[in-house]
Amino acid sequence: MDIDPAKPPSGTGCVECDADGGWWVHLRRCAACGHIGCCDDSLAKHASQHWRDTGHPIIRSFEPGEDWFWNYATDEYYDGPDLAAPQAHPADQPTPGPRDRVPRDWMRRLQGG
Repeated sequence: MDIDPAKPPSGTGCVECDADGGWWVHLRRCAACGHIGCCDDSLAKHASQHWRDTGHPIIRSFEPGEDWFWNYATDEYYDGPDLAAPQAHPADQPTPGPRDRVPRDWMRRLQGG
């Protein structure tokens, strides 16, 4: 099954970025296993890499106020069920984040400059 509604998120930030001291733009949650990864606007693109590594194609936004799902395999939105709490990273965690690791020139870095 591509979705396990009972699986909680793996944490409040991108698993791989947290492990290597990186930062992210937005967070995505794997609907199958709860893995939290950074979006494709982030430098590392860990959420889509998780899909390629595991074959788990469906993600849900892990941003406060967002409840959309995306299917990487079909490249389209997906109508998914309610997932185990929490639904998003803490509201006081900034975007991009985390606060203490985002470089001052983050926008330039995203633009490749």
